Amino acid sequence: MAEIEIASHESWFNWTKYSHMLLRSIEKSILAHLRLPYRGMFVDIGPCVGEADKIWTISMNSESNRTPILMLHGLGAGVALWVLNLDEIAKQRPLYAIDILGFGRSSRPMFAEDAMVAEKQLVKSIDEWRKEMGLKEMIVLGHSLGGFLATSYTLSYPDRVKHLILADPWGFSEEPPDHEKRFKISWWGKPLVALAKSTNPLWIVRFFGPLGSWLIGKTRPDILRKFSGVVTNPDDIPNYIHQCNAQKPTGESAFHTMMQGLGWAKNPMIRRITQLKNNVPITFLYGSRSWVYNNAADTIRQLQQHDYIKMHSIENAGHHVYADDAGTFNRLVNEACALCDAEQLTTEQIKGTKSTKDT
Repeated sequence: MAEIEIASHESWFNWTKYSHMLLRSIEKSILAHLRLPYRGMFVDIGPCVGEADKIWTISMNSESNRTPILMLHGLGAGVALWVLNLDEIAKQRPLYAIDILGFGRSSRPMFAEDAMVAEKQLVKSIDEWRKEMGLKEMIVLGHSLGGFLATSYTLSYPDRVKHLILADPWGFSEEPPDHEKRFKISWWGKPLVALAKSTNPLWIVRFFGPLGSWLIGKTRPDILRKFSGVVTNPDDIPNYIHQCNAQKPTGESAFHTMMQGLGWAKNPMIRRITQLKNNVPITFLYGSRSWVYNNAADTIRQLQQHDYIKMHSIENAGHHVYADDAGTFNRLVNEACALCDAEQLTTEQIKGTKSTKDT
């Protein structure tokens, strides 16, 4: 594991106003609101996608012997946006949150231009991280894009996942064949739709350069309000999101490669979910007001016999379900994780009984 700051290669002319040190400083300012201690580190996973990839990681309560949880953020986000959740979840078990490769403070290698290859590269980077951390098994929680990758990881490494928790996951449903025909698009709107399909989703943030954080604050005040009760500096959240997305957008480009149309997945999970081992428990957490299709749990039940699958809809929450009602979200996550604790306790009791008999 490397704990040295990744070197900055900023040129004298930096239109986006990205700064490694500024991102580090803003992240620290946000995470200073945590009550429990945390540790930040770069985990060196070697030439996984690039020549020397490093994944930015924060860990909490690593001394606990309970099953650890790994948290994977959504598109354009980073570890600091879990600030409303980290304390309550880390009370119960070891917690690890990472900036997915290509995002946040992690390395920015160039991913493949084939959707499935790019997906597998991202999944491989997660498992290389797990190996470096010395984790045998873990609970995997993913939001949005992180939920898509968490599911893909579980498909590839089912024996490493004790419970899969999906928070408003992206990329499960098929794109309806007549999806765009349902909407009447004006002549001037058609070029905008074509642009949205052909470019990275967050290009506008970089286009606005030094005004990127102002743009985020003006266009998405709802995101700022979600954190207002905890994060005291109102500029921290828009500045953090800006800094996460002002640099080279390789992870975002990988997302665009895996995407088709206006935000659908080229290889939706619903086509592959039957390949998932039916003994891996799955918990879905949706926002009742989210734009994400929330029929994945019912579809999985119809497609295959599964030992454990549960779906919760959190009232009045949108896509950012982890922040819209953090209290309910944290409680449901801890309840899902408690299944692993019960299983672990039973296993330890069985081992203890065998040991007593042997004696």
